[in-house]
Amino acid sequence: MCLGVPGQIVAITQENAWMRVGKVRFGGIVKEVNLAFVPEARVGDYVIVHVGFAISKIDEEEARRVFEYLEQIEELGELQEGDG
Repeated sequence: MCLGVPGQIVAITQENAWMRVGKVRFGGIVKEVNLAFVPEARVGDYVIVHVGFAISKIDEEEARRVFEYLEQIEELGELQEGDG
């Protein structure tokens, strides 16, 4: 299964005719991400990132819902690991 993770653009570090790169925050982690597929995205916007590429722009509420789902999945995994 492939999973895209939401993150917030905190800076655009490179923008020209050939490349668009920015720093995206995923919770407490900031990673460099290719923004070429979301030319409309700006600092402060939320994007879905898959393997280092922002593939779509989403609103803040949707990003929060996805974060909540991911937290629930993590908690479920921890519960299942403890059952062994």
